[in-house]
Amino acid sequence: MPSERVELLKNMPIFGGLNTDALGLILELSGSVVVPEGDFFFRQGDEGNSAFILERGQVSVFKSWEGREYLLRPLGSGDCFGEMALIDFGLRSATVRAEVESAAIELSSNCLLKVAKHDLEQHTMIYMNMARELSRRLRAADERLFKAKVEQRIADDEFDFSSG
Repeated sequence: MPSERVELLKNMPIFGGLNTDALGLILELSGSVVVPEGDFFFRQGDEGNSAFILERGQVSVFKSWEGREYLLRPLGSGDCFGEMALIDFGLRSATVRAEVESAAIELSSNCLLKVAKHDLEQHTMIYMNMARELSRRLRAADERLFKAKVEQRIADDEFDFSSG
């Protein structure tokens, strides 16, 4: 197992605090995926049972609404996406497209089950880390939504000449 792959995982929030043995096991059990430029890791509405750790390349995360796609955020090497599928086993909530040829480690729910059988403490730490990362993203989304609502309210108040 190349040490640069272990170092990549060590520097990711969802693998923070994991020992080298657990990281090695994850790499051993995980698949590698290469997605050509313009192709998709997955699409909104697809079934999901894995997350991806981007080793190289650049992807864009999109959300579709009323027939249009909206960019949520770009991601680069070292970023992780698709973790929600490992927690709620729901359909994919967004689309992820490779902007350039991109390579990723695919972390499946089956892989995590095997980690649990090998070392339950390390498995638990992965899920705690994923929950923290998703919580950070939710807080950031809440803050953006709040600011947008306040800005809209201010704009509405500035043009409300009826109370006067």
